[in-house]
Amino acid sequence: MSINSVANLPPPMHNAGAPADGLKELSKDLEATFLAEMLKSAGFGETPKVFGGGTGEDQFASFLVQEYSKKIVEAGGIGLAEQIFHSLNERSK
Repeated sequence: MSINSVANLPPPMHNAGAPADGLKELSKDLEATFLAEMLKSAGFGETPKVFGGGTGEDQFASFLVQEYSKKIVEAGGIGLAEQIFHSLNERSK
């Protein structure tokens, strides 16, 4: 078995060459991640103490919160993705 050296790694991605569509997707992903963290902080996805789903529910709750946050972004979100997109787009010019 061989281990790839650092020389064989692909070059880092730079925003200067990224198309606007890619920046929009990155912005939406960042907003979704932010919303997921906010939902977790608010207690969304915590298992109830009585009649909870057990360990399985605990293990998959983060996936549910992440999917809910993606749906919130698809429905318009909180406007964070738009602000991030404009900021990244300005810097990439």
